[in-house]
This record gives sequence, C-alpha cells and structure tokens, in this order.
Amino acid sequence: MTALLDRLAADRVPNGLRLLDLCCCSGGAGAGYWAAGWDVVGVDLVPRPRYPFESVQADAVAYVTEHGHEFDLIHASWPCQHRAAITAGTNRHLRDTYPDLLPAGRAAMLGTGQPWVIETTGCRRDVELCGTMFGLPLLRHRRFEVHGWLPMAPPHTPHRGYVRGWRHGVYREGEYVAVYGKGGGKATVPEMQQALGIDWTDVHEELTEAIPPAYTRFLGEQAAVQLAPEAAA
Repeated sequence: MTALLDRLAADRVPNGLRLLDLCCCSGGAGAGYWAAGWDVVGVDLVPRPRYPFESVQADAVAYVTEHGHEFDLIHASWPCQHRAAITAGTNRHLRDTYPDLLPAGRAAMLGTGQPWVIETTGCRRDVELCGTMFGLPLLRHRRFEVHGWLPMAPPHTPHRGYVRGWRHGVYREGEYVAVYGKGGGKATVPEMQQALGIDWTDVHEELTEAIPPAYTRFLGEQAAVQLAPEAAA
C-alpha cells in the first residue's frame, strides 16, 4: 500500500458490503468507499494499472447490466466531456466525439434493482460536495445523484481567498490550488496528490479527473448505515 492508503486503512472497519465502481479511473471514488468499509471492484474500459483494488477491464454499461445485481451499492462516474463546459461554445464541434453514457448508464443501473450513486456533469444534484467541506485546499464541486437511499451533506463552508495562479492576466497567491490544467501557477502533480488525498497514481490526467476519497468516504459511511442488512430488519 501507499502512505495515503495506509492512512485510510488505519481506522477502516470492513462492513461486509460490496461496491461496484464503474468508470473507476485511478480509484479516487473507490478509495473513499473502501475506507468506509466497503469491498470494492472497479470497472473501466481501458487498463487502469494504478487502480488499488480488484478491477475488471470491460464496458461499464454491459458489466453493470450483467453483474450489477451482485453488489450492494453501485457507483458510476460516467464520462462527463459530452456535457461539460469544455465542449460548449467554440468547442461545441467536439461534443459528439465523446459518448453520452449517462442515459444508458442510468437505465442499466435502474435495471439492477440495487441502490446507486451517479457522479457526472448533467446528473441530478441530490448532494453536492466541495473540498472546503472536508478541509481540502481545493474548490472541486461534485454533484451526486442517488437512488435507493438518502445521504445528507455537511454545510458548504464559504470559499475564502483565491485559487493560486493566473486569472484574467493577474497572478494571485491563495490557499486553494487548481487541480486541473498545467502551468500558470496551477498545482504540480505532488501538490495535486496532496490536495486530493491520492498518492497511488502520478498520472496528471487521472488526478485532474479524480474524486477526492474524502467525498465518497463520507457518502459510503452513510450508505453502509442505511443499506446494511440489520438496517432493513
């Protein structure tokens, strides 16, 4: 294990529940659920050798259709580029080069009959989390759509100060770091790792897309309480 995974493992209490982590990338989301006690299996279309848990290379929609019923909770971070701001405006011509898996993915997850979580641009905002809620030095807002259980969110701490770097021709120091892009004062890979709480990958692309494990640990702890067999008794 890496240093940060060891830290997550220090007070981990296995809960006997299984989590399917679709479109798992490097495992930011999966690590949070794992720290909350879940046994995690990741699925991604491309090889993810740095993913720290059991993983399968497969089409996520096909896999959840066939195997989703075998898990107690399903998490999916469906690719967001089709709906993201980066493919709007002058880049709109690029939109159709990215698949829009949200409708098909949501339908496949519903078909399993199991509770689930979706995190992607365009999903319903049942819960929105930000790094400030967990004492992280980053403003990474992520929305989560849930089905079959009901999480709560902590208060959204007001943003104070600046994100370090250049903006509109002005450079500012700040307590937050930009964990996207390169240059212009944006976070280096080691800074991104520290801010996100992820040290098992040093791939820039994987870090820029990662969910901080603190987010899904928070969700996973609540889900375990609600979805454990004794909770339904």
